[in-house]
Amino acid sequence: MSHSVRNHLLLEISEYDATIRRWIPGYERMIDLAASAVASVDPRLVVDLGSGTGALAEAILQHESVGRVELLDIDPEMLAQARTRVARFGDRALCSLRSFDAPLPECDAFSASLALHHIPTIEAKTDLFSRAFAALRPGGVLVNADATMPVDEGEQEPLYARWVEHKVANGVDEARAWEQFAEWAEEDTYLPLTEELAALRSVGFEAEPIWNDGPIGVVVARKPTA
Repeated sequence: MSHSVRNHLLLEISEYDATIRRWIPGYERMIDLAASAVASVDPRLVVDLGSGTGALAEAILQHESVGRVELLDIDPEMLAQARTRVARFGDRALCSLRSFDAPLPECDAFSASLALHHIPTIEAKTDLFSRAFAALRPGGVLVNADATMPVDEGEQEPLYARWVEHKVANGVDEARAWEQFAEWAEEDTYLPLTEELAALRSVGFEAEPIWNDGPIGVVVARKPTA
């Protein structure tokens, strides 16, 4: 498995953190809520899936209740940015150039931000959820901040319109804002939220959405304590 954000999003890695805020509705709120949900279980170890430049990992590490965070990513350029970003946390942060298709370590929480939409099918995503459930200690959580999209085009329309509205308000040309969705579709798959929740519950999680801004949302999935 390989992935290059530079090639996928057509931007310089140094521009990613500023650009993603222009592209994603509610980005800061999304990160804050996801980090708080992870920290709420007082995790000794968090595994951040597809860490990118480390925005979510950094927000998680800022919570004193969190022990260590392992950042996983397969894009060496993005992981290099993340390593610099979390360096101030010392040995509480570990950066690993590794896919989340690899065996997952036992931990108290999994986190992901704008990463799991690179999994192309609900079957493959269910497999990841199953492996995460098995790796989590009882009472642990999987927190996923990502885009979802219903199958029905009529239901999709207002969500994409909200997404474009945000991009235009942040300086993106409207025609270009729509074009980007087709470009991103080469690697991105936005599955219905109902399917993702059903998949999480099918492997044993208690899963609920806790926030959304248009198509962007945060889902918290908990492993029962018994």
